[in-house]
Amino acid sequence: MSTPFFIQSFVDTGLGNSAYLIGSHETKKGILIDPLRDVDRYLHAASELGLTLTHVLDTHLHADFISGNREIASQTNAIIGASAEGHIEFEHIPLTEDSIIDLGAFQIHVMTTPGHTPEHISFLLVEPNGRTPSALFSGGALIVGGAARTDLLSPETTLPLASHLYHTIHDKLLKLPDEVDVFPTHGAGSFCVAPSSPERTTTIGRERLTNTLAQPQSEEEFIKRALTGLPNYPTYYKYMRELNQKGARILGGVPILKPYSPSEARSLMDDGVVVVDIRHQKKFAAGHISNSYGIRVDAPLIVWAGWVIPFGSRILLLGESATQMEDAARQLIRIGYDDLLGYVEGGIEAWAKEYPVETVQSMDASGLRDRLNEVTVIDVRRLSEWDEGHIPGAIHFEGGRIAWEDLTFPKDKTLVIQCASGNRSMVAISVLKRRGIHNVIQAEGGINQWKARGFEVEKDRIQTIP
Repeated sequence: MSTPFFIQSFVDTGLGNSAYLIGSHETKKGILIDPLRDVDRYLHAASELGLTLTHVLDTHLHADFISGNREIASQTNAIIGASAEGHIEFEHIPLTEDSIIDLGAFQIHVMTTPGHTPEHISFLLVEPNGRTPSALFSGGALIVGGAARTDLLSPETTLPLASHLYHTIHDKLLKLPDEVDVFPTHGAGSFCVAPSSPERTTTIGRERLTNTLAQPQSEEEFIKRALTGLPNYPTYYKYMRELNQKGARILGGVPILKPYSPSEARSLMDDGVVVVDIRHQKKFAAGHISNSYGIRVDAPLIVWAGWVIPFGSRILLLGESATQMEDAARQLIRIGYDDLLGYVEGGIEAWAKEYPVETVQSMDASGLRDRLNEVTVIDVRRLSEWDEGHIPGAIHFEGGRIAWEDLTFPKDKTLVIQCASGNRSMVAISVLKRRGIHNVIQAEGGINQWKARGFEVEKDRIQTIP
């Protein structure tokens, strides 16, 4: 027998997150959970399905993106629902464990599930009889193979939240039947989680068997596991919670970008506007505007902009097509980079007719091996990647840290910046040049090319900048 409801997921691989549309073909009513800020795709899907959105719900105050709840509410009659403990400052219904949203074809029951955040709630989809649970929309309380991290608010709250997470999982979520489907918001690719499975959905039964955090264990053992292996996370995170609490500006859609001539763009740059070059790194290397950020649109821009561009910056884009720049605009508004003035009309070709361009030299793996004693190799990959093997004598400095930490590595030699393949190293090079360091070369093809040529890697030498 078919279920009286359906679930459609919307995955953003850049953020590693999923939003969910729950609807009924019979009642034509739907609910949206944890949407991103560019909401046109959700509205289009609802329209295509003939659904009226009655509610837009958030599991928690997100640290990694601006919620699309107010955008949805401004364009529909949907009611915003969020945790009563979130103390949200705009119109919404505060949700507690007594809250039930009944749409006839299904009910949504609220579970308080603190841990990832203090106010975190999850949504249990229950059959029309009001008793049989079918699906859990768990936010970050339970994900495939783990749970979302508890250290994003402050060092003081990390341990207490990890304790709450233990009780959320073991005293609440694991009490649900094994057959309940689990639809997390966070997943692989999100910095809100430690490394986890690439799969996006699961079941209570599967997590009971395979999730290390769901195994029988003491609270102390759980906390140790939950806080092990957590990577650094982008600097923009510190602004998201408050913005989601106060309510970010309603944009009404993806901004329409205004064209600026090269001379206008240069004048804006003199006034503090930053240029973000979203082309492929090889095109950036061949010629770019001085002091521009080189972050290709599929880097993904949404992650690297949040690492290296100061929050609140006024931004001009430099790209190659309207589609590319719309994609960039979408990514930027998702994380609160709203001050998008426009783009450089005519791209780098138009700029080069009026002003100088800069270039970035590269060195292939064979050339690097021959000159290894003459240069300083800076490996900008994640620590977990570094630990798996690195170029002998290299120094580790994660790319996301290069924009805002003291650069304590030696600069008396030419710096060869290396990542896995060349994407992240070019971001790092563009930031180093903005910081006045110009004796930089890109390791062409990164460590992938180095390994492909059979050159030595080492694992035991520790040269990581603390």
